[in-house]
Amino acid sequence: MQVLQRNNVHVLGQGPQTMVFVNGFGCDQSIWRYITPAFSNPEQFTLVLYDHVGAGQSAAAAYEPSKYASLQGYAQDLIEICEYLDLNDVILVGHSVGSMIGMLAAITTPNLFKQLLMLCPSPCYVNQAGYHGGFDRADIESMLKFMETDYVGWADTFGPFIMGNPDRPSLAAELTHSFCQTNPAIARQFARVTFLSDNRIDVMNLQQPCLVVQCEEDLIAPPEVGEYLEGALPDALLVTLPVTGHCPQLSAPAQTLSAMEMFLAA
Repeated sequence: MQVLQRNNVHVLGQGPQTMVFVNGFGCDQSIWRYITPAFSNPEQFTLVLYDHVGAGQSAAAAYEPSKYASLQGYAQDLIEICEYLDLNDVILVGHSVGSMIGMLAAITTPNLFKQLLMLCPSPCYVNQAGYHGGFDRADIESMLKFMETDYVGWADTFGPFIMGNPDRPSLAAELTHSFCQTNPAIARQFARVTFLSDNRIDVMNLQQPCLVVQCEEDLIAPPEVGEYLEGALPDALLVTLPVTGHCPQLSAPAQTLSAMEMFLAA
């Protein structure tokens, strides 16, 4: 299947600097709609947006269980998109697990990527000896079992949990809707791969300069995760936004953009 169709790729602008946006779990490319206008100068930027297989308007028929049994399969999709479009010196903007997918792609093909901007990333969600990822293994297994038995119920429960900002219920409703638009069978496997992944060793191999944007209160990627990444990444700047939730590109786009533009201007 053709790469652009497989991942519902959209290319905006024809500028010399390319930015590729990598979605987090259960989200489609519309999650970037408050961020992309700031980079909409068609003579300065080329913006590339896409959906992971099984999400958004991607081709679910392209899903291969063996390929997507690890985040490396999703990283390979990203690499194939960049190579198909003949991109280089890409600024990669990733959200949540999209950050780790982007990181793995940048480690595999460092010549393709110039900088990485990570929003609410986590290299490991499971608490380990000497590491606080935010969840005990039993909690994650319980969540995954909930997804297996009642996916819609899981989405209704975890959409508000992940989004935070309970005073703005429309944000949680949008995330919940996005979860429900994702192929449930693929989403369940992607969730297992995401929440049980451990990329802490990989983090140390990233060569490109990296911005880590964290929210002050994030139940998915707590402050300890940001502190860990700041110390483990070879060249990283950590910016903690005074906001809540796990999707600041939706809930706090102005603050998110400010951090991104500061890093890019440095």
